[in-house]
Amino acid sequence: MVFSSEAFLFLFLPVFMAAYFLTPFRWRSLTILVGSYVFYGWWRVDFLLLLIATTGFAFWIGQRIAFYRAVPLGRLYLTLGVAGCLAVLAVFKYLNFFVDSFADLVGKTPEELGVHWRLILPIGISFYVFQAISYLVDVYRSDARASHRLLDFAAFIALFPQLIAGPILRYKDLEDQFQKRTHSVTQFSEGLARFLIGLGKKVLLADSLAPLVAAGFDAGTPSATLAWLAAIAFALQLYFDFSGYSDMAIGLGRMMGFTFPENFRHPYVSRSITEFWRRWHISLSTWLRDYLYIPLGGSRRGALRTYANLGIVMLLGGLWHGANWTFVLWGLWHGGLLACERAVGWDQRARNVAFARALALLCVLLGWVMFRASSVPEAWQIYQGMVGLNGLELTLTEARLVSRESLLVIVIAALVVCLEPSISVRPQRRHPTRRYAAPQGQTLAIWVTPGVLFVGAVTVLKLAEQSFSPFLYFQF
Repeated sequence: MVFSSEAFLFLFLPVFMAAYFLTPFRWRSLTILVGSYVFYGWWRVDFLLLLIATTGFAFWIGQRIAFYRAVPLGRLYLTLGVAGCLAVLAVFKYLNFFVDSFADLVGKTPEELGVHWRLILPIGISFYVFQAISYLVDVYRSDARASHRLLDFAAFIALFPQLIAGPILRYKDLEDQFQKRTHSVTQFSEGLARFLIGLGKKVLLADSLAPLVAAGFDAGTPSATLAWLAAIAFALQLYFDFSGYSDMAIGLGRMMGFTFPENFRHPYVSRSITEFWRRWHISLSTWLRDYLYIPLGGSRRGALRTYANLGIVMLLGGLWHGANWTFVLWGLWHGGLLACERAVGWDQRARNVAFARALALLCVLLGWVMFRASSVPEAWQIYQGMVGLNGLELTLTEARLVSRESLLVIVIAALVVCLEPSISVRPQRRHPTRRYAAPQGQTLAIWVTPGVLFVGAVTVLKLAEQSFSPFLYFQF
């Protein structure tokens, strides 16, 4: 089940919300858990068992870590817990990749090696495994209390608004909210407005760009015009698809009384790649910083070690996105850029350079080509097209694939990206019932007005006529 589906909008969501608000507060974690399991099991019931098993394992290990934290046995339990969670991720997400890579290395197919099966990737596994790992590490560091309420912990891991594609939550940030949180008409309307904005991003913009992206990446040898159009369209599609999901998740959480962290902060206005990762998929970048980069030594062990740590973190960040050499190279690309920027102090210097935004956006765009391609050769074909090796102008066949509507959507999406920073953050001086309050003294200009409701209505009408289109980050 996906947010942008009629089953979710007109069946699951109203039934869940009615049950949630009719349930006494002390039992609402149970309502969340049952609803989240129904939401996840709607896809495949068998993988729901994996989610339940991972939850039970992390809960038990967390209690053991807390009990033995002061002695070496606590570290042993932490190692066991992290290794167990990573083993789940390794088997279901990377075993196919390892088998295929080994088969290529020896010049055979997996079938010739006797491998006649393929593991299916459970939806959302990267997100809930990372949440379980952060909980175990935080308990060991004494940054979080070990949960003694299995119901609350299970509801945290399975919380359906963010279960499939984030943001990546941390138990220490939501523990108190499970014990006490407020509910009001104002909060519900704020959450509903945020949800409708996110739904509009996904359906009206991201999904409308998908055909042009597919045409460019499936063309084989695209011309320069088509290659650049496809690359730009994908950058916009991915942003509105993923940030739209995050908006919907944050909005749903708000409707239930939760405050989730922001996951995007206008990443395409960044002046450097360093700044880009402070603005893009914030919950993942901070997770990698806190649980990987800093434990590796961060920037405390000299310049060379810092550059190596940046490369390792981004390489693993690329692998987190998927088991494919394209993600490996994408991670190395960003790791190399971060290391170069650190070496020359570009993150600070870029603030005074006029072309810094254009340069950062170009680097991000080139990386997205590798991220989107199904294989390295496919990405290479797009790069060849971008430099004009396949011709400059659209061929007759390509011209049929590039409609006026798709070009109009690119223009509209690009305008939204450019205008978003100036229209989405306002000083806190408006009436509290007419805004969504953001952290750090800022207020997102998301208004419960006829305009927002109109966007919601148009989005629903669009949903009724289009084919199924899952969120891009479901595959991760």
